[in-house]
Amino acid sequence: MSVSLPTIPPHARLYLKPVWFVPSPIGLPDGSAARMANGLLWFQGYELTALDGARRIARLTVPVAGFEDAIATLPDPLTRRARQLAAHISAVRPPLHLGDRTIRFDAPQVMAILNVTPDSFSDGGKHMADPQAAADAGFAMAAAGAALIDVGGESTRPKAPKVWEGDEIARIVPVIERLAASGVPVSVDTRKAAVMEAALAAGGHIVNDVSALAHDPRSLEVVVAAGCPVILMHAPSAGDDPHANPGGYGDVVADVFDHLEARIAVAEAAGIPREKIMVDPGLGFGKSLADNLALVNGLATFQGLGVALLFAGSRKRLIGALSNEAPAADRLGGSVALAFRAAEQGAQMVRVHDVRESVQALHLWRGLADAGLSAV
Repeated sequence: MSVSLPTIPPHARLYLKPVWFVPSPIGLPDGSAARMANGLLWFQGYELTALDGARRIARLTVPVAGFEDAIATLPDPLTRRARQLAAHISAVRPPLHLGDRTIRFDAPQVMAILNVTPDSFSDGGKHMADPQAAADAGFAMAAAGAALIDVGGESTRPKAPKVWEGDEIARIVPVIERLAASGVPVSVDTRKAAVMEAALAAGGHIVNDVSALAHDPRSLEVVVAAGCPVILMHAPSAGDDPHANPGGYGDVVADVFDHLEARIAVAEAAGIPREKIMVDPGLGFGKSLADNLALVNGLATFQGLGVALLFAGSRKRLIGALSNEAPAADRLGGSVALAFRAAEQGAQMVRVHDVRESVQALHLWRGLADAGLSAV
C-alpha cells in the first residue's frame, strides 16, 4: 500500500506515532508490522504529523509496509528524521542495573510513590513522622510488586512552598537508607543537586527530576559523577513553580516531545549514556485538561525519543475533572484505567500510589498480550 505525502518544507517539525496495533506479527506479510521497543506491542502504521511552527501542515497515516517509499519523497532532512524516529520507536530499551536488582522493560513495570512530605496533593503527611513506618510502607509496596520505590521530600503540587534542601534531606535519607539496606531499588524525586547527592550516598539508585536536570545548575554533574540512571520529566518551568506556564502550548504533544528531546541531548552531551535515561511527559504539570488528554492519547509518540518512557497519571487532576470532581483519595478507578491505557501505548513504567491494584491491572494487560500472541 502506497501513500503520497503532501509537500512538506524541509524546516518542518516531524513526528511519528505508532498506530494500527495488532496482537502479533505472525501470519502477517513480511514487513507489514513493526515492534515497539522490546515489549509486546506490534503495529502496522505510523501517524505522521508535520508542523510549520505551531501550525499543523500534515497529519496522515503511513503503513509500515510503505513507510520507506513514502518518506523517500520528503526533503532529505525530513527523510533522515523520519528514519531516526522509526528506529527509535523500535529500539531495544536496555534493562536498568540497580545494584543487585535489574529492571527489564519487556513488560510494563510499576514505580511506587512514597512521599515523605506534609503537603503532597494526595498523600501529604501520611509518612512524615516516623522514618521506619515510611520505610515499612515502601517494603509493602515492593512486596506488592513495585519494581522501584520513588521517595520524595518536597511537594511539587501547584503553589507548593519550596523546601530548604537540608529539610528535604532530613526527610528522605533515613527512609532511603532503610529501603536500600534491604535491597529495595529506590529513586529519589528531587530537583536539588545536594539532595540527589545525599540520596545516592544513602543507597538510592535513580534520580527522578521534574525539571529534567534544569532547576539546579549542579544536577547534571551530580548525575554524571554518580553514573546513575535519570528520569527527565517535562515541566513548563525550571523555576520554583514547575507549573508556571504563561505562554501555553501550540501542539502540546509536539512541544513536550521537543523539550524532552532537547534535554536528552543535553544529558548525553554531559556524559549520561542514553541507556540510562528515561523520560516522563509530565502529565498535569502546567497543562490544562485538554492538554493532558492530548498527552495520554499521543503517548506512543514519545517512543520516538528512543528511551524508556515513564507515565505518571496516578490520582491526578484530570481524573477528578472527568469524575464529578472526585477528590484525590477517590480516584483509584481512573488511576488504574490510566495505567492500563499507558501500557497499551507502550509505556515501560507507570508511577502509582495504589501499587497492588496497578500491578494487578498490568498483570491482566500482560496476560491479554500473551494470549493474543499465542492465539494466532
